[in-house]
Amino acid sequence: MELVKRYIAGQRDFSQAFLKGANLSEVCLTQANLRKSDFTGADLSWAILYQTDLTCADFTEANLNAANLIAAQLSMAVLVRSDLSRTNLSRGILYQSNLQDANLTRANLSWASLVEADLTRAILLKTDLTGADLTKANLREALMVKVNLTGATLTGAIMPDGTIHD
Repeated sequence: MELVKRYIAGQRDFSQAFLKGANLSEVCLTQANLRKSDFTGADLSWAILYQTDLTCADFTEANLNAANLIAAQLSMAVLVRSDLSRTNLSRGILYQSNLQDANLTRANLSWASLVEADLTRAILLKTDLTGADLTKANLREALMVKVNLTGATLTGAIMPDGTIHD
């Protein structure tokens, strides 16, 4: 596994990569291009994906074996139109990440840092945001149904209707 981790860390373009079920825990994919890649069932716990382009990436699977991104570092990552439904992103760091139009249905974002994240038009159906930090996050036009915001910080967040939370 160390050889795989070193190889991946040294690469930059992995667009459309097939990484289904891969063990990528603690891997470093800083500034990599992973557009349209398949991560269904992959373990990316504690991975560092700083400024990584994950546009249209797939993290789910029909049999509900979603990717594990527990405590992953996704600051400034591009996750536009990515399918993160049922993905475990608890304690993840998504500072200034672009999650526009992302599907976060039933995703676990408990205790995640989403400070200044862009969640414009994101789908948040039954999403767990318990204790999440959404300070100055943009939730404009996000679809939020049965979202758990218990203990979440929303200071300065732009809400779906365009109002700014106190």
